[in-house]
Amino acid sequence: MVASGISSSPCLIGPNMTVRGALVGDEDLVVEGRVEGTIQIAGHLVVAEAGVVESDVEADSADVHGQVIGDVAAAQTITLHPGARVSGNLRAPRIVIDDGAHFQGGVDMDVELPEGLARARSR
Repeated sequence: MVASGISSSPCLIGPNMTVRGALVGDEDLVVEGRVEGTIQIAGHLVVAEAGVVESDVEADSADVHGQVIGDVAAAQTITLHPGARVSGNLRAPRIVIDDGAHFQGGVDMDVELPEGLARARSR
C-alpha cells in the first residue's frame, strides 16, 4: 500500500465479471471482463484483449487491446493496439492507432498550440 491508502496495483475486472453502472475512482483499471455504463477514472485504463467496454470513458490515459463501444476521452494519451475494436469518438492530446486496430468514429486532438505557432496560423 502507498501512503495515501490506494493500492499500487490496478483495480481488475476479471474475465468472468460484468459490471453495469458507473465506475468512478482514482486508481488504474484493467478490464478483462465486461463494463456497461460509464467509466471516470483519474488513472490509466487498460482494456485487455478479451475485455469489452460498452461505455463512455474518461481517464488519464487509455490502452485498448479489446473492444470499446463508446466515446473515449483522455487527459494524456489513447492508444489502440493491434486487434483493438473501437466504435466511438476519441479525444486526447495524443492518439495512437496501431496497424491492425479497427476504429470507427471521430478523432479530436484538442491541443493548444504554442503562442508562436498560434500567431503564425492566424495570419
